[in-house]
Amino acid sequence: MTQRALLRNTVIGLWGMARPLVMVSNILSWLLGVSIAYGSGFGIGVEAVGHSLIAMVLVSASVHYANEYADHETDALTIRTLYSGGSGVIPRDLVPRSLALESAWGALSLGLLVQLAAVFMGVHPWSASAVLVIGATGGWMYSLPPLKLGWRGWGEVDNAFLGSNLLPLYGYVTTSGRFDSWVMLACLPFSFIAFTNLLAVTWPDRGADARVGKMTLATLWRPERLRVLNSVVLVASFVLLLALRGWILPAEVVLASFAALPLLLWGAMTYTRTRISRAIVYGMMTMMVSQTIAWFAVGMGLTLT
Repeated sequence: MTQRALLRNTVIGLWGMARPLVMVSNILSWLLGVSIAYGSGFGIGVEAVGHSLIAMVLVSASVHYANEYADHETDALTIRTLYSGGSGVIPRDLVPRSLALESAWGALSLGLLVQLAAVFMGVHPWSASAVLVIGATGGWMYSLPPLKLGWRGWGEVDNAFLGSNLLPLYGYVTTSGRFDSWVMLACLPFSFIAFTNLLAVTWPDRGADARVGKMTLATLWRPERLRVLNSVVLVASFVLLLALRGWILPAEVVLASFAALPLLLWGAMTYTRTRISRAIVYGMMTMMVSQTIAWFAVGMGLTLT
């Protein structure tokens, strides 16, 4: 292989293993946290938000690279979809597997350096660094020893917490300059929906996962039990939305969240009955975007009262 071809494959491989589609979801989840800060009366500083976005993308990329490294066996056996089965870069021998782990360490190091620079420049509080480190640790431990949560039936809970609770919290802390624990409660209804999304995207890989010993809930539980779990969590999300209305969540955010309900209900009916319930994926994205718009609207004074 020529140097030019090797360079091309490396660039394509790094881009693919970073999972661009998943990264868009990560950015939108982080943006939800920024919108919560704005809706709570905090301004958006360019330096603070810029450093936050760069650090978050780098650390998220490191988690994706680590996952690609750890899941190479199951990724080689499964049939990929847009939302499951990995990038396919390593199974296609586009780049050596070792590049994924090396890139994971490189991206993690750069992300943490950007975060520390923001702290020493005075644009981020130290609590933002703690949130980022916890997120990075949880992301790596999804795939890698010693915890390997994704291989022991805890991956869905881990990913839901990191991607839909800790990510918005990081966006909030770096925008507002303060750590407020109520933000985690405000994001909990969305976290429940993110959990159902993870049930949906692990379903297509259940056969390959079982063959290599990766014990996701889709591997461990019967379809009937999974459908009950999905429905219970879906109902709990919307009950919690209503319970939080007025004292944690503005009415505008609660109302906007219901835009996702038709998709999520359709997803509940099709889950485990089709290869992948895309309605759950789109429903999660709809709730995330709707809540973000609503929080920004509240910050601009566009309220229902």
